[in-house]
Amino acid sequence: MKSRSRRGEWASGGWFAGARRCSSPNRGERPAGIEVELALIHSISLPPGRYGGNEIEHLFTNCLDWEADPYFQSIREIKVSAHFVVRRDGELLQFVGCDERAWHAGASAWRGRENCNDYSVGIELEGMEGERFEPAQYVCLSEVLKALARRYPISGVAGHEHVAPGRKQDPGVGFEWLRLITLLDWPARFFPEVVVAGPERAGNALGQADPRRY
Repeated sequence: MKSRSRRGEWASGGWFAGARRCSSPNRGERPAGIEVELALIHSISLPPGRYGGNEIEHLFTNCLDWEADPYFQSIREIKVSAHFVVRRDGELLQFVGCDERAWHAGASAWRGRENCNDYSVGIELEGMEGERFEPAQYVCLSEVLKALARRYPISGVAGHEHVAPGRKQDPGVGFEWLRLITLLDWPARFFPEVVVAGPERAGNALGQADPRRY
């Protein structure tokens, strides 16, 4: 993959310099010739509604104590990961290098193209479906997305709910898409049609921006 990143911003393999590295074994190679074109936003908390612990890190690195909480029995021994996790205070963790495939999307399709794991980067926001996220998380998320667009040919940003409708609902109605759109100032075509503010904003505020200028 040809890099468009700023000097020192990315390390080999797609590891972002601004993130705390927590390497996950739950990863694999992307199919030959496939580039990273989609940023996929999720939400997660373990146990649900509890924030600030190390359970997410332990889940993604296969170290979770399944007996520590009754909820963990429902996800016992699953093997999952994401490229990034954004904590409530804006701290950024990275589990898989972006040149590799993380296990975050499952059965999925974006605009008719299946298997989103093959061509996407997964970003988990610490939070609950339907609840609000913190301002620091939007700032961190926007910075990561801009950095991704400098390195990869990103052409879409979507929620898990948009690529797996009926099966997934995250990040949910509490996620402020317009806040993210404003921070990024990217073209409307980059986002799910259902979250774009409307034709006037799409044609004006979002219509001319190029994400690779950030």
